[in-house]
Amino acid sequence: MITFIPLTGFLGAGKTTTMTAAALALQEQGRKVAVITNDQGVELVDTKLVRSKIDSVAEVTGGCFCCKFEDLVEAIVALVASDSVDTVIAEAVGSCTDLQATVVRPLRQYYGDDMVVAPLTTVVDPLRHLAFARAAERGEPESDLSYLFRQQVTEADVIAVNKLDTIKADRAEELLASLRASNPKATVVGYSATTGAHLENLLDAWQAPATNEDVVLDIDYDRYAAAEAQLAWMNQDLDLTAAGDGFDATAWARTVLQELSVWAAEHDAVIGHAKITVETADGDFAKLSLTESGAQPTLDRATEANAPTGRAVVNARVACEPEALDTAVTEAVRAADLATAVTSSATSPVSFKPSYPRPVHRLAPAGA
Repeated sequence: MITFIPLTGFLGAGKTTTMTAAALALQEQGRKVAVITNDQGVELVDTKLVRSKIDSVAEVTGGCFCCKFEDLVEAIVALVASDSVDTVIAEAVGSCTDLQATVVRPLRQYYGDDMVVAPLTTVVDPLRHLAFARAAERGEPESDLSYLFRQQVTEADVIAVNKLDTIKADRAEELLASLRASNPKATVVGYSATTGAHLENLLDAWQAPATNEDVVLDIDYDRYAAAEAQLAWMNQDLDLTAAGDGFDATAWARTVLQELSVWAAEHDAVIGHAKITVETADGDFAKLSLTESGAQPTLDRATEANAPTGRAVVNARVACEPEALDTAVTEAVRAADLATAVTSSATSPVSFKPSYPRPVHRLAPAGA
């Protein structure tokens, strides 16, 4: 019997960092853990970083778990067969919701003899939550993105508030108390996946019974699709060549994201997330991420030395038109090339908007 741990949560909440930190912690407890990343596109930045820390990793690309349900099952089966894992943690696309009906219940109904499905966990960025809450307090109409975020929180068995180290302690306690009051059926825990502080609270929550499994979302799929369509998605790769003996891959990636951050702030474009890896010829790589327009990038991993060549992968999810994102990234890359003395060669612009979500299964609670 294997344990399957499903994660959801808005773009930039730290699902991948949570998944990786939790997998390492469970391995220390003697569990054999595999992880599955998921995206609407292909060529995922996160998978590269996860594979540097976890041995057993799979991807489900080209759509969310709900629309790629059989691909998810195949990935779980393959991981169990090849690596003899007993625990699989999987993170859904950050713009996906309704997972209780489209993923959790189908797994329990059709594969429950071989699999224990842990409580559905929604990972929350406190600053993103507070931004949506402030808009509501000002009486602003609920945006489609805020609607999507609310649905993700509403269906959670576990609300996992990540990045608590980024806000003051008294503010953190107020946020946790507010979430508990507004979501009485959910278990609310706070932690930092980056530092590991209080991560044990999340691991303990996964051992408890699901408390919100009978939830039925009052969800409008047209509005859900509209929320996803507000975001342009880009997955692009580039070949990088230094003008001299070598270039700083970390500095190149940081400059791209800094330029994109400034552009997004100037154009009032919400950044879901933007992530870059640059792998150098010797196999080393840098990874940086950005989750807020106008903010500085976060360094997840730096290269140890300059290199003559490299290959970059850019993943960006920004609330704008695809053509605008293509142009913004092209200009950001040009600025980074000039700043670090690099010549880049990119694939054609590939930004797109997700198609209408059409889940393979959508099951009501037992007895409903």
